[in-house]
Amino acid sequence: MFEIAPSILSADFARLGDEIRAVRAGGASILHVDVMDGQFVPNITIGLPVVKSIRKTTDMTIDSHLMIENPGRYAAKFVDAGANMVSVHVEADRHLHRTLSSIRIAGGKAGVAINPATPLVSLEEALPFADFVLLMSVNPGFGGQEFISNSIDKLRRLRRMIDGRGLQARIEIDGGIGDENINAVVESGADIIVAGSAVFGDGKPESAVRGLIEKGTVWV
Repeated sequence: MFEIAPSILSADFARLGDEIRAVRAGGASILHVDVMDGQFVPNITIGLPVVKSIRKTTDMTIDSHLMIENPGRYAAKFVDAGANMVSVHVEADRHLHRTLSSIRIAGGKAGVAINPATPLVSLEEALPFADFVLLMSVNPGFGGQEFISNSIDKLRRLRRMIDGRGLQARIEIDGGIGDENINAVVESGADIIVAGSAVFGDGKPESAVRGLIEKGTVWV
């Protein structure tokens, strides 16, 4: 069964507590928090203090996606702040094994994120040390982008790579996913679906999450 991870990047921050409660009521189990530094990606978003505040308001799994340079300096700190899952980009970390190990030692689930144009071969040596892989289906840094169509093929190849090596890493996918393509994404092997605009865009996050779960469910 797949899980929906609403991205608070698209939420109304003036009503963040209410937005979090609404997606939880709709069936979301993971809260996706995009951390941007203005260096690895153009935008600057939120950091450790916001994660600490969110942790006080919900028992949902907090998934911190670090789109930052030198993520090894901060990854374990996000676990200490209350994140349950922390992902760092293969493109940004020169010492990926050390960073993934630090996340696990701190008590979190360690993830490797990969950009659309980065080949899957760059993950091969890191996979045994990762609890999940975050496959970007848009270029990171902005919400509301269109899904890159060849991400489906990349997702399928990643699923085969993980399963073929007998690993247990889950696949998370982020970017441009909504009612029209969630079923294809789930059928192609994704375990966790990040959705921002599709959840918060119409101002009805609870029903939007329910709709995504229904659209993504494969009936047999």
